[in-house]
Amino acid sequence: MNEIVLDGESLTFEQVIAAAYGAPDEPRVILSEKAKQQVNSASQAVQKLLERGEIAYGITTGFGAFKDKIISREEVEKLQRNIVVSHAVGVGKPFDTPTTRAIMLIRANTLARGFSGIRLETLELLLEFLNRGIHPVIPEKGSLGASGDLAPLAHMACVLIGEGETEFQGERLWAKEALEKAGLKPVKLAAKEGLALTNGTTIMTAVGLLETDKAKRMAELADLAGCLSLEALNGTTLAFDARIHALRPHPRQIHCAEILRDILQGSEFTRKFDSSNVQDAYTLRCIPQVHGACRDAVAYADWMIKLELNAVTDNPLIFITQSEPSGVADGLSLNFESNNSKMYNQPPVSADGSELYENIEVISGGNFHGEPLALAFDYLAIALSELGNISERRIMRLTDEASNAGVLPAFLTEYGGLNSGFMIVQYTAAALCTENKILAHPASVDTIPTSANVEDHVSMGATSALKLRQIAENLEQILGLELFAAAQGIDFRKKRIGADKKLGKKTQPIYDKIRARFPFIEEDTLMYPHIEAVKNLIREIV
Repeated sequence: MNEIVLDGESLTFEQVIAAAYGAPDEPRVILSEKAKQQVNSASQAVQKLLERGEIAYGITTGFGAFKDKIISREEVEKLQRNIVVSHAVGVGKPFDTPTTRAIMLIRANTLARGFSGIRLETLELLLEFLNRGIHPVIPEKGSLGASGDLAPLAHMACVLIGEGETEFQGERLWAKEALEKAGLKPVKLAAKEGLALTNGTTIMTAVGLLETDKAKRMAELADLAGCLSLEALNGTTLAFDARIHALRPHPRQIHCAEILRDILQGSEFTRKFDSSNVQDAYTLRCIPQVHGACRDAVAYADWMIKLELNAVTDNPLIFITQSEPSGVADGLSLNFESNNSKMYNQPPVSADGSELYENIEVISGGNFHGEPLALAFDYLAIALSELGNISERRIMRLTDEASNAGVLPAFLTEYGGLNSGFMIVQYTAAALCTENKILAHPASVDTIPTSANVEDHVSMGATSALKLRQIAENLEQILGLELFAAAQGIDFRKKRIGADKKLGKKTQPIYDKIRARFPFIEEDTLMYPHIEAVKNLIREIV
C-alpha cells in the first residue's frame, strides 16, 4: 500500500492500520480530485454566506450556549482561532504515535467529503503533517463524546495555526518550531474551519478501530491458548463436534468450533470417549459458546467503525442546492445505498457549466454524538473481559490439582511447598480480570450535561474507547499467562504419556516457539522475564 487517496467515501479499516503503523509517507496520503472539488465548493459556499451577511451557527454565531451571540464579519476569523485555543484543555498522557496518525487520517477523510466548509489549503496542511511525520501532542482525556471529541481534536488543530506541541523527528517541539524545521507555514483559520477541525467522533473512532483490530487478534489467541490448556488438562474434543453446534445456529459459535477442531487436529494429548470422565468443565467444554459470543461483539464493532470511517460527523453541515429557472436539475444529488447509507453531495452546476450558490443551507444536527460507537465499544469491552475471565479460570484449573483431578501437580511444580511454582501467576491473572470487570462497566449509560445544559446528553464515547484499550491490554497479558502455564502443563503431560506424543496441528508450533524462548521451569526462579517473553511472542503468533 504505497498511497491512500482520500475522497471521504472509501477509506478502509486496513488503510487506517497501514497509515497508523507505517512510517511517515508510507503510505503517502493525498486527496482525490473529486474531494478537492467538493472541499472547494463547500468553502466557497461559506464565503458566499459571509458576503450575504446571513446568520449561521458556528460561522457568524458563538458556540454551544453562545449560539445566540452574533459575531461580526470582521471577527469571524478570530472566532475560529478562539475555538481551537480555548478548547485545547485535554489532560493525561498523550496518545501514542499510531493513534495520533489514525486520528489525523480519519479527520482528514471526514473533511474531504465537502460538507464541512474547510478550505483546501487547511486540509492539505493537515495531510502534509501526516506525510512528514509531524504529530500533534494530543492528551487522551477531555472528551465527552458530544459535541464530538472537542478537547483532544483542538490539540490536533492547534498545530495547524502554529500553537501547541508536536513530536517531530524524535523531538517534542512547539508547533511553530516544528513548522519552521519542516519548511511549512501555519494557516490562519477562515470561517467555519476551527469548528470543522474540532467537532466530530474522530478520537473515539481512531482508538476504537485500533483496539478492534487488536481484539480480532486476541480472539484468535484465546482459541489457541484454550486449546493448549485443553491438551495440558487431557481434555476432550467431543464437545466441538459440528453436529452439536449446528443445532444452535449462532454463526460465530459454529465457526469457533470449526477453528478449535482445526487447531487440535492430530493431537495425541486429548482423550477419546471415557466412560469414567464423560465431559469437561465449562471452561474447556464451552469454549465455542463463549469465544463465539465474544466474536459477535468484535464483528459488531468492526461493522460500526467501517460505517463511521466515511461519515461526516461535524456540525453544522453545508448543503448546496441550486435554483435554476431554466429547469436545470437540482444540484444536490442524494444517493442512499441500502448497505451503508452514504450520502454524496455533488457541487451545483448551471446549464453553462458555472457553479451556482443560490441556495446554501447550513443545517445544525447531531452527527457528532458518539452514542453508536460508545455502545459498540462498551459491548466489546464486556466481551474482551469475558475472554479474560474464562482464560483465568483455565489457568486456575491448570494450577489447582483438585480441579484437574491430579492430571497435573499442584501449581505446576514437582516440589510444592519448597517451590510455589505457578501459584502467583494465577494471582496476577485474577488481578487483571478484576480490573477488567471494573472497567467493563459501560460508560455509555452515563451522561453529564454541559454548556449551560444546551448539551444535555453526551455519549462518553471516548471514555468507552479508552476503557476498551486498557481491557484489551490486560487481556493480552492474561492470555500470555495462560500460554505460559499451559506450556508448563504440557511438559508434565509429556513425562506421563511420552515425549514423542504430538500436539495439535496449530498448538505444536506455539509450544515450540515458547520453548525456544525459555525452558520448563524446574524450580522457583525469577518469573517476570518469562512472562514478558511470552507477551512479545504473542505478536508473532497472531
